Amino acid sequence: MKEQDIVRDAYNRSLHDLRISVIDQCNFRCSYCMPAEIFGKDYAFLKGEQLLTFDEIVRVATLFADMGVRKIRLTGGEPLLRKQLDELIRRLTKVDGIEDIALTTNGIFLPKYAEKLKEAGLSRVNISLDAIDEEMFKKMNGRGVGIHPVLKGIEAAEKAGLQIKMNMVVQKGVNDHQVLPMARFFKEKGITLRFIEFMDVGATNGWSMKDVLTKQEMLEMIGAEMPVKAVDPHYVGEVAKRYVYEDGSAEIGFISSISDAFCSDCSRARISADGQLYTCLFATKGHDVRSLLRDGHTDEELSEHLGMLWNKRDDRYSEERNPDKVSERSKIEMSYIGG
Repeated sequence: MKEQDIVRDAYNRSLHDLRISVIDQCNFRCSYCMPAEIFGKDYAFLKGEQLLTFDEIVRVATLFADMGVRKIRLTGGEPLLRKQLDELIRRLTKVDGIEDIALTTNGIFLPKYAEKLKEAGLSRVNISLDAIDEEMFKKMNGRGVGIHPVLKGIEAAEKAGLQIKMNMVVQKGVNDHQVLPMARFFKEKGITLRFIEFMDVGATNGWSMKDVLTKQEMLEMIGAEMPVKAVDPHYVGEVAKRYVYEDGSAEIGFISSISDAFCSDCSRARISADGQLYTCLFATKGHDVRSLLRDGHTDEELSEHLGMLWNKRDDRYSEERNPDKVSERSKIEMSYIGG
């Protein structure tokens, strides 16, 4: 793609990453994402016809690839609850311009699907794990699931040859005592672990600034026992701030949208499971792409519309956040937009 063809937003940010939620359901009820008291047994999840079909997802991905997208991440809910996901991945690998396909998962279903996903063309998995302690993890996931099914998922991903990164959402006073045990465990395994500051995504997780353990606090905590040094990002717009242990054993990262915002070079767009386009994780509303896909619009018309939406994008929520007014803004839920 020529420089003059790159689609840019109101702050000259290009479009590089597309995150596609394939389902809004999940088998966990993590309090920061899908608290059980909200997402109970009577919660109305999307019906099958409301979800984007694989044909529609591939069509959207193709249009976004023409606009500059090179990386696709499949999310949920729990994306492995979507049947035949390996077939979607196989089709996405054939989209011209797409260089990398990743998946965010809680890992429970990887023993069943890891080999299929790798064979289909999946490159990487990000596995969410918020504690290495058995009882703490049971409490965090809201379903009483122990640590061993996730560890089996990690083993299955390794055996299949998938690249692995672990994600840990850290809440002060909840699981912050697990930062060092998690760091030790995955350092020993040589697996990258990324610590995510507790974010004010959605309106149901009871977010407060006092519950945030910042990147700097975590970095000092880890570095005091296991010295680390900063390394350069892999590419402009990379979300995590990267560090490596000085003994070379592993890498850690910090996703710090609260204390160290990265809006200035954000290159991500998100498509929800029902086909809404969101230009920010903290968006209050999306743009209905599903209707355009189903109303007979041509690829040219769709491309022009998507390009216009990105051109107008001026989101800088994390840089502009006012912690005192967070509760006044009705943001889309993380389980719906896919994180």
